[in-house]
Amino acid sequence: MLGLKLPTDPRWVDIAEKSIADILTDHAFCEQKAASSCISLIVAFPEREKLVEVLTPVVSEEWGHFRMVLRELKKRGLKLGSKRRDEYVYQLAQLERKGGHIDRQLMDKLLINALIEARSCERFRMLSLGLADEDLRQFYHELMISEANHYVNFVDLAKTYMPEEVVKARLDELLAAEAEIIQNLAIRGDRMH
Repeated sequence: MLGLKLPTDPRWVDIAEKSIADILTDHAFCEQKAASSCISLIVAFPEREKLVEVLTPVVSEEWGHFRMVLRELKKRGLKLGSKRRDEYVYQLAQLERKGGHIDRQLMDKLLINALIEARSCERFRMLSLGLADEDLRQFYHELMISEANHYVNFVDLAKTYMPEEVVKARLDELLAAEAEIIQNLAIRGDRMH
């Protein structure tokens, strides 16, 4: 369903488990950024009724996830810590085409958001299966399902504004580029992506 062309190196979950405070901090900021990305899309495209209708509850959900991660940090006696640059998201954002028809620009924005959700979903699955902490395994299992739904939301919205075959072709291009980004990034246990 997610279509990722390159799976995350299985060693990532073991490395991540050793720096769970950093993973939770990075995860919190990822959820915050996901909520703000949806808000930005709504602000930029308020006339797109379907987009506003679909993304408004996603904003609430992502902010709810941020609060859930904060609770997990607090439960472990940890503090939020500092925001870090997400090199993965930064490189994905560079794939967005500038100029051209506004619907094409919107499609790129939606599909890049879909890819971030897909990779998050995959990593949450890895954490839900690989962590020793039962509570965190369950926590990430629940979030994995939510991220998969968000991926579908973004792809379906793209198909609302552009023909399905155009969306599929662009998604395939972006999936190939995303795999290259993953391949070239170092495996970091202190980052969600």
